[in-house]
Amino acid sequence: MKLTTCLWFNGNAREAANFYASIFPDSSIQDNWVAPTETPGNKQGEEVVVNFSAFGQNFIGLNGGPQFPHSEAISFQIPCADQSEIDKYWEVLTKDGGQEGQCGWLKDKFGISWQVISPMMMNFLGGSDGQGAQRATQAMLGMNKINLAELEKAYLGK
Repeated sequence: MKLTTCLWFNGNAREAANFYASIFPDSSIQDNWVAPTETPGNKQGEEVVVNFSAFGQNFIGLNGGPQFPHSEAISFQIPCADQSEIDKYWEVLTKDGGQEGQCGWLKDKFGISWQVISPMMMNFLGGSDGQGAQRATQAMLGMNKINLAELEKAYLGK
């Protein structure tokens, strides 16, 4: 058994699913459900649900209407292997209306919140050198996109 995350969209679930399937590995569009009759929020023949996967995780894109916008209360972490991967995901997720946030957080053009981070970052923030971890944390607080080289320099006191 696996959990499936349902993401509520305002009529653009298909566009979001296609976007995520195009940028994340192990991703695909599986199927959809079209309203056979008029339903609350959808007319007959409109796509209500798009089932897709991203990073091998199952998602449901639900065209539910404008009632429930996305917020930072829910976010998805992308654990990047290195700076080039951070740069790649940061670029693609912030373009076309995405918004940069602080400390590696961003919102994509659909309003979904992401944390583009690295396990290496967590090594600096939680490292055994308490003063180094404090310096790295202060450096991170001044960043939007995570810069691993700057975090390392801060951790080492350089």
